[in-house]
Amino acid sequence: MTTTLSHAIETAQSALIEAQVHFGHGTDNAWDEAVFLVLGACGMSLDTQKDELNKVLTGQQLAQIEQWLAARIQQRLPLPYLLGETWFAGIPFKVTPGVIIPRSPIAELIGRHFSPFIKDTPKTALDLCCGSGCIGIAMALHMGIEQVDMADIEPAAIHLSQKNIDHHDVGDQVRVFDSNLFAGLPTKTYDLIVSNPPYVDLNDYEDMPAEFSHEPKLALVSGDDGLDLTAKMLVEASDWLSQDSLIVIEVGNSEVALQDALPDVPFMWLELHEGGNGVFCLTGAQCREYQPRFNAWYRSRL
Repeated sequence: MTTTLSHAIETAQSALIEAQVHFGHGTDNAWDEAVFLVLGACGMSLDTQKDELNKVLTGQQLAQIEQWLAARIQQRLPLPYLLGETWFAGIPFKVTPGVIIPRSPIAELIGRHFSPFIKDTPKTALDLCCGSGCIGIAMALHMGIEQVDMADIEPAAIHLSQKNIDHHDVGDQVRVFDSNLFAGLPTKTYDLIVSNPPYVDLNDYEDMPAEFSHEPKLALVSGDDGLDLTAKMLVEASDWLSQDSLIVIEVGNSEVALQDALPDVPFMWLELHEGGNGVFCLTGAQCREYQPRFNAWYRSRL
């Protein structure tokens, strides 16, 4: 019996629905997940035309689909780890196990150049806790920023970021550093600092779907309330922000804990039209004004 591309996608969709897998690493429904999985397993591009749906698949292609579908369902392995690639801000990025998979509402903000909070294109930008390098590279490609630095503490993330820099040929704009937040960076200031740091609290981590267990815990969890890294970042940020600058940080569901901890700080919580929550910004001037408050909060957590 022959199997067409269309039938393979429909079969994969049914299997994913029946298995009740979690969609949260690039897709949000079983059909899209099935399309990505089957096309990837068959070595076909995402812009495959509809007239290809009746194409009869080879035994090798069917075996690859079966293998990937088993890994997706039985191991709950996120699909981008099987594909070796995912999309962020309309740009393909290489993905490898051991590094968190790109997914952040910050992509929407990059697409609109952080308007209305930024009027002129920043000359320098920093992507802290860069992971795959998706935010920093997307800022360079979409916004034309002259110099984008990226920083991470994990060797696997630094290696993958460099691979993505090379893949997109942005080495003249983007560089990555082995740095614990700001500690390993060259001495300079930035017009824009953006970070999607670990921000999951311990309770939320315990309740996360099994798919997330394949990602490094260090890239997800940041203390009991999810704010350990954010607290340290806010203490140090004022020294790294230029005169007319902005810092944008994603804290997800830890937004409530941050507001409770610092009710006097005028965080600007950004409206996200494409989904997501918990992204705030502060100006460099505000970071300097509230630096003593950030410092007191950080020390109270030690």
